[in-house]
Amino acid sequence: MKMLLAALVATTALSGTAMAEGITGFNIGLLGGENAQDRMTSNECLRNYAEETLGVPVKLFAPADYDGVIQGLLGGTIDMAWLGASAYAKVYLTDPEAVDVALVKTNLDGSFTYHSIGFARKDKGVTSLADMKGKVFAFGDPNSTSGYLIPSVEIPEAIGATMENGDYFGEVKFVGGHEQTIVAVANGDVDAGVTWADGQGNWEDGYNSGALRKAVDAGLVDMNDVVEIWKSKPIPEGPVVLRRALPQDVKDKMIDLVKGMHAKDADCAYGIAAGETAGFTPITHDYYGSIIAVRQQQAN
Repeated sequence: MKMLLAALVATTALSGTAMAEGITGFNIGLLGGENAQDRMTSNECLRNYAEETLGVPVKLFAPADYDGVIQGLLGGTIDMAWLGASAYAKVYLTDPEAVDVALVKTNLDGSFTYHSIGFARKDKGVTSLADMKGKVFAFGDPNSTSGYLIPSVEIPEAIGATMENGDYFGEVKFVGGHEQTIVAVANGDVDAGVTWADGQGNWEDGYNSGALRKAVDAGLVDMNDVVEIWKSKPIPEGPVVLRRALPQDVKDKMIDLVKGMHAKDADCAYGIAAGETAGFTPITHDYYGSIIAVRQQQAN
């Protein structure tokens, strides 16, 4: 979704709800990770609640890549999104005034972190990064924190080589997103891949939350058929952000809605948060300083 979205036409307030002042519609961007239809389905309940809360039409947008959401926030055509930390860093480094950090997904133990997980099919005979020499390693999106940024820093340190094709791995391949990575590994199209998970709970469930959990729920992978070959250090969970130019009452209403979703509708919260979580908790920009620094360093 790199093209600008047309401004929504003003409509009458939805029945039984007071229209939020200063806006005629509200757009929610859905970062890549699974196919567009599944992203839309998982967040349809949020769209409905947001319409009810704001009293204006609410639309979901699921661009093909992370940059579609990033550019939508920067261009003012997307009002809210749950970003990865690296995607937020790109927004902030491009325009520090574009968005405000609001909330963060919270794990069942109260932490705000997750992990990049390297994994392979058991029948590939790959159990560690040492077994990946000369093989094909799949990554999701260049703007993904767990799908590329963190692995691109930590994996070279672990293997003593670069991520350049042929230096250690036979090929480093971008496949488009977390779901695509999981499917590519499960189908045997690549030797291994990286995706994200909270690292809590049971491996066979795809952990408690994350892309593996969503893939298990969707029947895309049987975790008994795959093995973990690498796990990153804890990564700061990405923030829910809102466009700074929005009226304050709109931002407050949406923050309250998402923050209260776990108590209001547990099934909706499960879909939004990609699994079992303790919901969303307030967070500030300062939490992302380390990721912003890594992203800035890579850009130089």
